[in-house]
Amino acid sequence: MKAEIMIRLMSTDDIDNVMEVEHNAFSMPWSRRAFENEMYNNQFAHYLVAEVDGKIVGYCGVWIVIDEAHVTNIAVHSRYRGRKIGQELLANLMELAYTYGARTMTLEVRETNETARNLYDKFGFVPGGVRKNYYMDNNENAIVMWVNMNE
Repeated sequence: MKAEIMIRLMSTDDIDNVMEVEHNAFSMPWSRRAFENEMYNNQFAHYLVAEVDGKIVGYCGVWIVIDEAHVTNIAVHSRYRGRKIGQELLANLMELAYTYGARTMTLEVRETNETARNLYDKFGFVPGGVRKNYYMDNNENAIVMWVNMNE
């Protein structure tokens, strides 16, 4: 039987589990303090978590300012990749952002991250520019991608 993916709003109680996903997914993970700041102090921030069998296996975040949403991060633990969890997270994140009034969404993605770029393509994101040397761990460029959620 296939495990069901549940997407829900992130709470401050989830930070420890989100940190586990964060450290597994990224070479330069955010600090616990960064997540606490997002949850407690950033009025524009909204975060979702993905659970499988009650365990947090992924999360994503967005800043919504007026009618624009900026994806801060999407991460799925390596043991759970390939199960369309990232796709579920992004679909729910876009729905949440639209509900809060966002009509466009943007994000940055590593030039070499074909898996993520393919996911974003599926949702209608198109390249809109390049941020040179954006990633501090290896100075890789970021592709800036956009989608108009009204279409």
